[in-house]
Amino acid sequence: MAQWTSAVGATQLARLISSQQVRPAGPGSRRPPAYRALADGIRTFVLEGRVPVAARLPAERELAQALNVSRTTVAAAYEALRGEGFLESRRGAGSWTAVPAGNPLPARGLEPLPPEALGSMIDLGCAALPAPEPWLTRAVQGALEELPPYAHTHGDYPAGLPALRQMIADRYTERGIPTMPEQIMVTTGAMGAIDAICHLFAGRGERIAVESPSYANILQLMREAGARLVPVAMAEGLSGWDLERWRQVLRESAPRLAYVVADFHNPTGALPDDAQRRALVDAARSAGTVLVVDETMTELWLEPGFEMPRPVCAFDPAGSSVITVGSASKAFWAGMRIGWVRAAPDVIRSLVAARAYADLGTPVVEQLAVNWLMSTGGWEEAVAIRRTQALENRDALAAAVRRELPGWDFEVPAGGLTLWVRAGGLSGSRLAEVGERVGVRVPSGPRFGVDGAFEGFVRLPFTVSGAVADEAAVRLAAAARLVEGGAGGGALQPQTFVA
Repeated sequence: MAQWTSAVGATQLARLISSQQVRPAGPGSRRPPAYRALADGIRTFVLEGRVPVAARLPAERELAQALNVSRTTVAAAYEALRGEGFLESRRGAGSWTAVPAGNPLPARGLEPLPPEALGSMIDLGCAALPAPEPWLTRAVQGALEELPPYAHTHGDYPAGLPALRQMIADRYTERGIPTMPEQIMVTTGAMGAIDAICHLFAGRGERIAVESPSYANILQLMREAGARLVPVAMAEGLSGWDLERWRQVLRESAPRLAYVVADFHNPTGALPDDAQRRALVDAARSAGTVLVVDETMTELWLEPGFEMPRPVCAFDPAGSSVITVGSASKAFWAGMRIGWVRAAPDVIRSLVAARAYADLGTPVVEQLAVNWLMSTGGWEEAVAIRRTQALENRDALAAAVRRELPGWDFEVPAGGLTLWVRAGGLSGSRLAEVGERVGVRVPSGPRFGVDGAFEGFVRLPFTVSGAVADEAAVRLAAAARLVEGGAGGGALQPQTFVA
């Protein structure tokens, strides 16, 4: 019986490999043999989760043809992977990916580092900050005081607690978008909200247009839901969306959904202006595409006196074309798994009805805690703490990276939690792999793209400051030197493969 549970085609694997062709070797760097570069590339894909464990790889001859290399090169690469424990084979069943004994299974998203590893590893994988105390403790205490009346009920509120729905609706109204509680559904985090939206609007095989790059965990959620992702490149730097590309994709691909992070885009930090927001809503409406807008970073502007653009839903106040997703996770604390959806009442009713077959509802105590924060002014106080932390971290990390890695290029955003860094021509995947060896965890650019895009990038969340930020940059510089010198195979060379 075969030991593999999925398969990777030759064309797909060749495309992934060619995406790692970042730059020629620099002076003094060692160019690995072709078989070694191929083996290292496949190993990196397995470690990053871009090729699943127990995935059947193409036959040697098939992959050799796709890469335009000799079959001997592929055979030697497969043999090297078998020797390292990353490949298993059996006559008649083929070869499939594996991980050596003792290695953790790779994660396909951006999961937080386990607590036991925090002492030895600087974690730049997760864009989340510690809780803004004393407001977390006060919120939980306030929730417990308000809990007794709810304890006498069944505890299931598929649309969310009425008090919290009203509070969230009132906050939209205060922002200039009149909103009724019937337009709000409380969810288990933003991920829960977007998962529910995808299942309602986009069945398996449906197209979803996404920014390129975009938030890695949402991309993976959509892939696992069976969506066909249509990437739309961002404009250069922090300038927002490329509207011409969006109009073309919406017109030609007619996606059922489009997902965007409008406020301090994750990972780039871009912030589209009012004109871009109006234009994208108009284009989506004309194409019959439902625009899903992720507002989880909307309150994380960092510059004093900064003026935010209008919310995207301001250009579609009835919610017929725009569905907005918000969350307490970024602005307050990732451990507070409270999110929400703002949409037309009929969309909310459909989402609530579908929820009976999912999670039934969101925990009551956490909803009460968020409602307490928003009703007492504690939310504003806590978000002010968060902005101060993020601003300090951003400036410290940016300065440290510029000092230790002057060849790396990035723009500093006015808000959010992430730097999108072009890694001086190095492979982001190699940096991620080697970084773990030297004690810094960083996600590579391809995690945020479709089909291996952004190999030359890494995302650096500003979640550390002071001496820790300095040390993180020192370790990143050490990882970069190892990659440049060929550790772990170095960067794949443009002339190594033609695919």
